[in-house]
Amino acid sequence: MSTLFDPGLQPERTELAWRRTALALAAGSLVAFRLLPAAFGSAWWALGGVAGLIATAALYLGARRRYERVNLALGRERDGARMPGAGILFVLALFILAVGATSVAVVLAIALSGPR
Repeated sequence: MSTLFDPGLQPERTELAWRRTALALAAGSLVAFRLLPAAFGSAWWALGGVAGLIATAALYLGARRRYERVNLALGRERDGARMPGAGILFVLALFILAVGATSVAVVLAIALSGPR
């Protein structure tokens, strides 16, 4: 009886990719936490960095949970089994969309307020 996958390697590579994504998001969030208040003159801008760090923690925990669920699903060796984990990608896409929309709104607000 042959197995459907190489035990452990594919889920581990995917989990490592999610870790790198979370690390990049954490680095960007820390930079935002440090630079946004200085650039815009209000401590409230640090909330963007805090939101990014919270999203990073959720992303990392979700990726870890996905890894465990995928390993279990692949271990069952059922043909046509639905693989878990599409939700984490959807949530990450929504977060990036929200950050992008907020960035556009900030740039437009600054541009429309006129020169300083």
